[in-house]
Amino acid sequence: MMKYKFKLQKLLDMRIDKEDESKIEFQKAQSERLEIKEKLTQLEENYNKYKNRPLPASAIDQKITHIYINALDYNINETSKDLNKKEKIVDEKRDKLKQRQIDRKTVEILKDKGYGAFVKEQNRIEQKLNDEFALYGFIRNLGAR
Repeated sequence: MMKYKFKLQKLLDMRIDKEDESKIEFQKAQSERLEIKEKLTQLEENYNKYKNRPLPASAIDQKITHIYINALDYNINETSKDLNKKEKIVDEKRDKLKQRQIDRKTVEILKDKGYGAFVKEQNRIEQKLNDEFALYGFIRNLGAR
């Protein structure tokens, strides 16, 4: 029996490689988003901790606390903007990954259909050969009688 050779195997390999690259990029973007999200959570916890704390007795300590709370608020806003940017990047990477998976699946479907047709053709050839052998055997047995 002959071996099946897919003519678009190089294309399939390239698409698999691109899909793997997209997976890595997506995971990297997602981990960066998680880091920023953790940083934002930590900043919000610190903000809530100092916001609800009673003000110190001295004016200097009150001023320092007020400046620290304002700095935390500013950092929270900036980190929220960064988080939104990272979420957009993650969505773009996710869409790119989905598209590359679709591209790979398309070529794999072509390969599967080609292989199915190849197997069907091989089975047809084998069946034809078996029928010929059976016919020759029948003729030989008929002539021997």
